[in-house]
Amino acid sequence: MFPIFDVSTSGLVAQRTRLNAISSNIANISTTRNEAGQPEAYTPRYVTFQADADLHTNGGGMGVKVGSVEYSNEAPLMKYEPGHPDANADGYVAYPNVDMTTEFVDALEATRAYEANIGVLEITKDLTNRSLQIVA
Repeated sequence: MFPIFDVSTSGLVAQRTRLNAISSNIANISTTRNEAGQPEAYTPRYVTFQADADLHTNGGGMGVKVGSVEYSNEAPLMKYEPGHPDANADGYVAYPNVDMTTEFVDALEATRAYEANIGVLEITKDLTNRSLQIVA
């Protein structure tokens, strides 16, 4: 009906996926085992976006969609903790290579983008209501 709603909604969905990946990275910042219980550091995830040509406005705006969820290829952080149950033969434990500051900045940016899309929805809704009042 109104393409701007679809475009803004696509932004909300994409930013929600990004926030889910960021929250997963922060929640697992100290995870030293995989889902099977084997000693393996959690691998951080990062979301990439791409333009969605199927969603566009008359003014040239385009929607966005999640292009992929990538896994970090950085080596885990090795900490010397010989008493840890997941320590290797040399006494080092592999921790996820997650930088808390970077994750918080990414979360802040995603939150602001989410809020901007909500702002577009609110303004569009208000303009539509005012247009209907003029017509009625």
